[in-house]
Amino acid sequence: MKHHQGSRRQESYIVVDVEASGPSPDRHAMLSLGACTLPEPRHTFYVELQPDSAECLPEAMAVHQLSLEVLAEEGLPPREAMQQFADWVEQVVEPGVHPVFVAFNAPFDWMFVNTYFHRYLGYNPFGHKALDIKAYFMGLHDVPWLETSHRSILNHYANHSKLTHHALKDALAEADLFQAMLTEAKRKRLEEES
Repeated sequence: MKHHQGSRRQESYIVVDVEASGPSPDRHAMLSLGACTLPEPRHTFYVELQPDSAECLPEAMAVHQLSLEVLAEEGLPPREAMQQFADWVEQVVEPGVHPVFVAFNAPFDWMFVNTYFHRYLGYNPFGHKALDIKAYFMGLHDVPWLETSHRSILNHYANHSKLTHHALKDALAEADLFQAMLTEAKRKRLEEES
C-alpha cells in the first residue's frame, strides 16, 4: 500500500462516512459506517449497527432511509461493529503506519466514530485527530468557509456525483474527491519547486 510521501511519519488515509439517527452521539445512534482506503486499490468496510438509542429525528431518518426497527433485528451490536472496524483498520494499515481519519465534514462523522470507539472499545485506533476534506479544500484554494459546500467542491473538479447517503458509497465518492485534491496539491508543489 502506498503512503503519503514527505511526512516524517508514514500515514495511511482512511475515508469514513456515517449515517445516524440525529446530530449528536450523546442522544442519537450511529446506524451505518462505511470506509475505504486511499489510494487505489480501495479496500472497503461497511457495517450497519443496532441502534443504541431510540431517539431519532424524522428529517435525519428521511435522508438515509434506514429503519431503526430493521436495524434492531439485522444490525450488528455496536461493540461488535466497532471491533470489526478496528480490526479492519489494523488489517489494511501496515505496521508502523499511522491511520488518518478523513471525512467530508469530519466533525460530524468523527464525533460519532470517536464516541462509539471509546464507548464500546475504550480506545480509538485513529488516536484523537481527524482530517476534514472541506478544510483541506479551503486551505488549498484560499476560499472562505462558505465556499466549501459539497456542491462548490464538486463543481470545482467538474465532478457530477451526488451523495447517496449510503455510508460506503459516499465514502468511496469522497475518497475520489480527496484524491483529486491531493493530486492538485502535489502538482502545485511541483510547479512551485520548478
